[in-house]
Amino acid sequence: MRKLKLIWDFKGPDASRTAAHHLIHLDEYVESEKVASIATGVEEINDRHHIAYIALEEEHMPAVRDALKPHRGQLW
Repeated sequence: MRKLKLIWDFKGPDASRTAAHHLIHLDEYVESEKVASIATGVEEINDRHHIAYIALEEEHMPAVRDALKPHRGQLW
């Protein structure tokens, strides 16, 4: 089974704080909906672009994608 990474992009001077705040909501969603996630986190692309992400197996992706509307996805 493929593993996917659903990504939310945040850009600008507050990108770091916004991505960190979004991660709180991702973690809450994972817990409340009992999503079998592999990982959640934040990554710095550069000083004005950060991402929040959730990694999961492909079978769980459609429900999470439809509920949370990520900006993009990629293979984990």
